[in-house]
Amino acid sequence: CAPPDVVVWPQAVGQVQELAALCHHCRVPMVPFGTGTGLEGGVNAVQGGVCFDLSRMDAIAELSLEDFSVTVEPGVTRKALNKHLRGTGLWFPVDPGADASLCGMAATGASGTNAVRYGTMRPNVLNLRVVLSDGRLLHTAGPGRQPRKRAAGYDLTSLFVGSEGTLGFLTQATLRLHPLPEATAVTVASFPSVGAAVACTVQVLQAAVPVARIEFLDEVMADACGRFSGMEVPVAATLLLELHGSRRSLAEQQQQMEEIMRQNGGSNLAWAEGLEEREQLWSMRHNAWYAALALRPGCQGYSTDVCVPISRLPDVVVETKQDLQASGLTGPMVGHVGDGNFHCILIFNSQDPEESQRIHAFTQRLGRRALAAGGTCTGEHGVGLGKRALLQEELGQEGLDTLRSIKAALDPHNLMNPGKVL
Repeated sequence: CAPPDVVVWPQAVGQVQELAALCHHCRVPMVPFGTGTGLEGGVNAVQGGVCFDLSRMDAIAELSLEDFSVTVEPGVTRKALNKHLRGTGLWFPVDPGADASLCGMAATGASGTNAVRYGTMRPNVLNLRVVLSDGRLLHTAGPGRQPRKRAAGYDLTSLFVGSEGTLGFLTQATLRLHPLPEATAVTVASFPSVGAAVACTVQVLQAAVPVARIEFLDEVMADACGRFSGMEVPVAATLLLELHGSRRSLAEQQQQMEEIMRQNGGSNLAWAEGLEEREQLWSMRHNAWYAALALRPGCQGYSTDVCVPISRLPDVVVETKQDLQASGLTGPMVGHVGDGNFHCILIFNSQDPEESQRIHAFTQRLGRRALAAGGTCTGEHGVGLGKRALLQEELGQEGLDTLRSIKAALDPHNLMNPGKVL
């Protein structure tokens, strides 16, 4: 933990501009803070300075039901937005699990369980209002604009999505909304092996089943989640799948899904269509972090993720499982496998230097395994502090030099969240 020297709570964009200009004049580092749910040390003030806590800027500034868009300030979380949208027939589906700030989700390029159907934050952000390091104000798609697509100049919006606070403060985001599905069904299936569960995922996608979520739990995580949530879950590699559609189309999709799962050894199939039952299942999945921590009371957790092409997913997951076992680590696996993205939640004794070193070595091998498979060292957690070396291997020197040039152009004195990403 690296605390800042000062914390400020601006309540309007003008105050953010004024404070940023003052910090810029005095050459003081600035660290944006939303809800602090990021997992790569993105809000650690490694060079001290001023932490800008934007949680008090919490207005939902504009909602256009006809245009399927909404404009929010950084204090608005995804749960608060969907509560505000209740009764409109629309929702914002990007769901990283935690009740994160929507601008923070844009800053980290967040994703989550629904991304296989609705996409990550990147395609769901239409415009951003950014305060640059010297206090200037930038609208990435132009002031007040929210087109569904555009081909005018460089894509500044996408540049700031995933920038992790290193280029400016995201003080407002215009987001794409989606219609709520008419009907929803969730199933849980157990498989004889990790490889069989992941291979089933690949076949579901190849069969073009319009699945909304495909979540994977290895047998360690399935057991931990079941016990933590008080639910009966077989101790086996497990898939949770959710379908969205009309009532008529849903029956056909369920039949197709069951056939593919049985071909891959899937068993204990059970469909949940009622809201309470569905929410119970997803609550179990979203509590995976706490379920993993309960495996070793008093220990700490470290979560890391990678993303690989779908065709390489079965091999990479199996190799990672073997690496965990050979390393003697407690590391239950979960994944948004419909995107080729999976996570290891590593539970360890932070007071044991040898175990901490094994954790570090494993995470580096995992990142390089993903890169060797044509993937990325992070699918949704971001680079932050821990994956800077892997980013260089992923992009090459030319790619990293280009990123540094962009950083230097927008933040020449390296005041915005220094020490992160680059």
